Amino acid sequence: MAMMDNETLESGDDADGHGELGIKPFFAHLEDLRKTVVFCAISLLIGMLIAFPFTADILTLLKEPMARAGADGADLLKVTKLAAGFSIAMRVIFWSGMLLSAPVMLFSIARFVFPGLTERERRAISRSLTASVGLFVGGVCMGFFMTVPVGIKVMMRITDKIGVSYDFIELADYVSFVLKMLLAFGLAFELPVVVLILGSLGILNSTSLREKRRHVFVGLLVLA
Repeated sequence: MAMMDNETLESGDDADGHGELGIKPFFAHLEDLRKTVVFCAISLLIGMLIAFPFTADILTLLKEPMARAGADGADLLKVTKLAAGFSIAMRVIFWSGMLLSAPVMLFSIARFVFPGLTERERRAISRSLTASVGLFVGGVCMGFFMTVPVGIKVMMRITDKIGVSYDFIELADYVSFVLKMLLAFGLAFELPVVVLILGSLGILNSTSLREKRRHVFVGLLVLA
């Protein structure tokens, strides 16, 4: 009887995460989540601190699509509020820090999620991490060099066509437009990786993709 009690206690220890099974209790997972969130926040802060000295250079770089669209950003882009410079600088620093810290944050999130995945799921996600970073950078580059200048030119032509004239463009509005476009293209380029991961996990297959193709086309059109 004593031997049975000892075996029961030992198996109970395993279930609580203190034995050979290594299953963590709920509050241990919460503690790991807290550490992951804090680590990501610190990574973002470090990225922002790195970007801070280069704020003026990054802002100059963001004005480049305006020049590619055939407009003079130095004369056209203005601010109309006293605190606009501070607001623009914070946006530039935040998104630049996010871009710099993204690989570290992805690693931290993967480290938190991986223990709950099977070996097959871990391989599928691990192989996709590098590709996802490359595709995101490729999407941002395509947006910066090709799409954003065309978008600016189209917006300016529409304004001229409807007979609306302007003496300047609000710099904060322009920065938000460019950053949103770059982010949208970076995320859009992640779609192949998402499909590959879902296929590797058995959630999607070629048959379901063919059957839902028309619905996906409509959804992508609405999203675009």
